[in-house]
Amino acid sequence: MNKLTHLNQKGEAHMVDIDNKEVTDRRAIAEGFVTVKESTVKTILDGKLPKGDLFGSARIAGIMAAKKTSELIPLCHILPISSVNIEINIIKCDIHITAEVTNKGQTGVEMEALTAVSISCLTIYDMLKGIDRGAIISKIQLIRKNGGKSGKWVRNES
Repeated sequence: MNKLTHLNQKGEAHMVDIDNKEVTDRRAIAEGFVTVKESTVKTILDGKLPKGDLFGSARIAGIMAAKKTSELIPLCHILPISSVNIEINIIKCDIHITAEVTNKGQTGVEMEALTAVSISCLTIYDMLKGIDRGAIISKIQLIRKNGGKSGKWVRNES
């Protein structure tokens, strides 16, 4: 059985000590989807959303969220993030959001990538709820991570 790293000897939650971990290049990629009606896709592509620029707003929200992850998720370390890249594409009736986060550090950026995708999805929902309250946020997941003691992990290879 693996040791639970976020519990001390008394079973109490605590932040993991990363002082002795090696500084390495870290990268994490996460994705999520917002499924919408065909008419919603048309409205987006025609640039007629009442709340404005869907892609720009969701991208900025995701970047801001990645930077604030340690304030949102208990026990996450404050990380010096090197970059956050948010990609948003429409595939039929799915809005596909991908977040890539990098840094040089002693702990990974998986939570930052997942937080960025989550908040981008929520921002998209907020901007669309007036025309498509039934939009569905789904499949928020880590796709890959690199760096650290555990090295490379890829969803399809695990």
